[in-house]
Parts: sequence; structure tokens; C-alpha cells
Amino acid sequence: MQTARQQERHQQQQSDEVFRVETHGIDPIPDEERHGSAKDLFWLWFGSNLTFTYVINGALAVAFGLSFWQATAVVVVGGLAFFAISAAGLSGIRTGTATLVISRAAFGVRGNWPAGVLNWVVSIGYTIVNTVVGTLALEVFFAELGWHGGDTARALALLITLALTFAVAMWGHATVQFAERWMAYALAIGFAALLVFVLPGADTTAPATGPGAAGWSLAFVVMLAGPFSYLPMPADYTRYLPRTTSLRAITWSGALGGFVSSVALGVAGVAAATQTDMSDAVAGAEKLLPGWFQPLFLALVLGGSVTNSIITLYSSSLNLQVLGIPWSRSRAIVISAAVTAVGSLGALFLADFTASLLSFLSLLIIVFAPWGGVFLADMLLRRCRYDADALHSGSGGAYWYRAGYHPAGMTALLTGIVFAGLTCDSVLWTGPLVAPLGGADLTLLGSVVSALTYWALAARTPVRSAR
Repeated sequence: MQTARQQERHQQQQSDEVFRVETHGIDPIPDEERHGSAKDLFWLWFGSNLTFTYVINGALAVAFGLSFWQATAVVVVGGLAFFAISAAGLSGIRTGTATLVISRAAFGVRGNWPAGVLNWVVSIGYTIVNTVVGTLALEVFFAELGWHGGDTARALALLITLALTFAVAMWGHATVQFAERWMAYALAIGFAALLVFVLPGADTTAPATGPGAAGWSLAFVVMLAGPFSYLPMPADYTRYLPRTTSLRAITWSGALGGFVSSVALGVAGVAAATQTDMSDAVAGAEKLLPGWFQPLFLALVLGGSVTNSIITLYSSSLNLQVLGIPWSRSRAIVISAAVTAVGSLGALFLADFTASLLSFLSLLIIVFAPWGGVFLADMLLRRCRYDADALHSGSGGAYWYRAGYHPAGMTALLTGIVFAGLTCDSVLWTGPLVAPLGGADLTLLGSVVSALTYWALAARTPVRSAR
């Protein structure tokens, strides 16, 4: 039997504290270790979405042929998606575990594995995207200081960006929330100044240049790719909240955070694209700023890239545990960091970044949209009630279904992926239905197709919920 001192020491070791390496991974968080409030989610999603990627996305909408007001409308619709993302966090409160553990209920223990692999790949992909943006900004900063170090300067910039991201993500949940909040304070002031400089010169009267179905659909795909990429993550950041935390509280807190930052920066990108060439978004935006603000702007780009990379890298370590890596969360994150480093090197030294970014954002929806449709439909059918113990069980658990696969979930996922693949229009792949549809990219509707398919197949089957 443990002594009182040993029990106290064990509880301290398991505590979720700032600048202490988190010991929990995907194991359920005990009620006695739950803490925080829904307000914490505002700062998490607000800070992590103060990233320059949204400026790039807004500029792309104009590049696709939309006018200022049309592109702004698309940006706002993309921001509204955070209400669904934030609401999905209720599953973490109910179960105390990560999103990709909870999705076993929809796909089965084994059926969850392929989707888990793909989600890990996309999570790492977004970490690479933001790491590269931050690296390029820091490289330009070096040049403005007078050091034109070529590949050496770029490599050092990459090392610094990776180190900032890895250090926070390695410490874990409490440090991630702490860093996101305090970095958000500084970034919000800086990006507000960016809006002040960019918005007044926006050409709001210029007509659209005939975007057609293709331009509209591509703009929506790019704008919604960011919010959709968070679908495998919301429970990762709500699993420590007390069970009494309400759905309404977490939905509004998290959604407002993501909405405000993503829309503000997206509109900044739209405004900038009506004034200058944004094919190189960092250089293009920099031209619109006074000379004294340009170094601060580069710091904003770097800081925003780090805040976003922190949460994607952190979640990727939980994802690896879901996939069966028999390591602690802090050890598993080393794998994700190493892959991020290799991928960033390739993006920086072997490929054109702008083309790679567009291709990546266009393709990831083929997987994310159908997966998200099934996950959200399952959550609604269960009313977010799960057998928490069974989520961590093997063949004897309630979510083993048939040989570890949930037929309804797998069928719905594959149906959505097929639909998305047939209607996808990207640089790397154009579906056979794109031309008959007048060039429209209907990839996003893969989520609707998969959700409706799952609802039709699973609605008649009694769900196994919490005991």
C-alpha cells in the first residue's frame, strides 16, 4: 500500500503544470486532475490561428478571380467552421482522452488506424507549412540585418523555428496553453497594426475577374482547409477540463477565438492582394508597410507560424500513441519533430513553396472532409456519450465491432473519399467529374456525403454509449 507521501508525490508527477513535462498521453485524465475553464479555449484557438497562412489564403481567393467583397465573404464562411470544430471538443470533456481515440467509436479500433495514419500525415504537413513560412520570414530578417548567408542562413532560420516549436510542444498541454495565451497578446497587437496599414488602401470597387464555378469552389476549399485540419484535435485540448464544462461554453469560447483571428488575417490577405502582387506573400505584404514596421512584421510571421505549429506538433504526438507507438507522449513527439524537419528541408531546398502549399491545401480535403463528416455524424448520433473504457479496449471492447472494423463508418468514409476524389481539382489531381461540372471543385461536399451515408447505415443500430 502506498503511503500518503507516495500518493502525493505520484499526483504531483501526473499534474499538468507549466514548464513541467506532461506525463499524460492518450490515457484518460482522472477527474481529480481536471482543471481550467472554457475561457482557456478562446486563447488557444485565437493564438494558434494568428498565423500568416490565413493572409496567404485570403490573397489566393483574390488570385482565383474573386472581388474584395466576394473574397471577404468566403473568409467569413471559413471562420464560421470553427463553431463545429469547437463543439467537437465536448467529446474530450466526456471521455478525458484525445480525438483520435474517440474516433474509434465511429470506425472501430482497427478501422481507426488508417485514418489515424492519414491524419498524422496531414497534421505533420501543416506543421511543415507553418515552419517553412516562419523560416522564410526569419531568413528575410537576417538579410535586412545585412547577413545574406544563402543556404546557411536558411538552415539556421529553420533550426531556430523548429527549436521554438519543439520546446513548447515537448513540455505539453499546460505549457502549450500558457504559450498560446501570452504569444497571442503580442501577436494580436502586431497583426492589428498590420490591418491598420493594409486595409485603407484596399481596392473594394474592383470587379471580380470572372472566377466562375472553379474560382469560387477553389476559394472555399483553401479557406476551409485550415479549420477542417483541426477536426482530429479539439478533444486534445478539452480533455483536462472539468466534466461540468458545458457544450455552449466551449463552443462559443473556442469558436470566437478561431473566428476572430482567422477572419481578421484572411481579410488582410484579401486587402493586400488588391494592391500588390502576392505570389510571394511575405514580400508582397511587406511592400505595403512602412519601413520601421517591416522587421516587426517579419517577427509576426515567425511568431504566428510557431503558435500554429505548436498545437499541430503536440497533437501529432498523441496521434502516434493512438497508432500504437509504445512510447510516452514526450518521446513520441521526437518522431514528429524529426519528420517535420526533413519535410521542411525538402520544401525549402527542393520545391517551389507556393505551388506546394496550394497543392497540399487542395488535396488534404479529400481525406479530411469525409473523415470529419463521419466523426461529427457519429458524435451527434451518440449525443457525445461514449463508453470511455471501451475506447481503450481491444477485441473485448464495445467498439471492436466486426474484427475491429465498424462497417458503417468504413463504408461511409470510403464513399466520401471516392466522391471527393472524383470532384477534386488540384495541381496534383483532377477528378473526372470536374470538367462536366464546369470546373467546380466539390471536394468539401465529401463531408456531407460521408455524414449522410453514415447516418443512413448507423442510425438504426443502437449506439454503445457511456455506462
